[in-house]
Amino acid sequence: MKELKRILLVEDSPNDVELTLAALEENHLANEVVVVRDGEEALDYIYRRGIFKLRIEGNPVVVLLDLKLPKVDGLEVLAQLKSDPTMKLIPVVMLTSSREEQDLIRSYDLGVNAYVVKPVDFHEFVNAIKGIGLFWAVVNQPPPGSFPLVCAV
Repeated sequence: MKELKRILLVEDSPNDVELTLAALEENHLANEVVVVRDGEEALDYIYRRGIFKLRIEGNPVVVLLDLKLPKVDGLEVLAQLKSDPTMKLIPVVMLTSSREEQDLIRSYDLGVNAYVVKPVDFHEFVNAIKGIGLFWAVVNQPPPGSFPLVCAV
């Protein structure tokens, strides 16, 4: 069996981290989910620097990226990834509370693969996350050279 690629969750809200992990687990995704709390940590993880300089090689199969983050915001993380020829094929899903049209437009201008507004209702939030996980696990064809997400049986 091929090594499972990791999902990178970039989220500063402990509650949203907990809900997201629980929803992905309900879908029986076998992939490791790496959680970082701000945009700077996300870039450090992806570029293998700072506390992540010794992490296992390989890009995440998808980045679930919050928009409003401390240190470096989600739009800046997205801009850096999509402007880097070695990173631009990593799928990025903006997972945010922002319904601002300017955030939506800017995200797509920068190359986001999907923009999902976090529902306020608990069950709707869980269903949205499960849908994202199901899409990337079953429906989406990853870029060449990536390993697909795998659902546990």
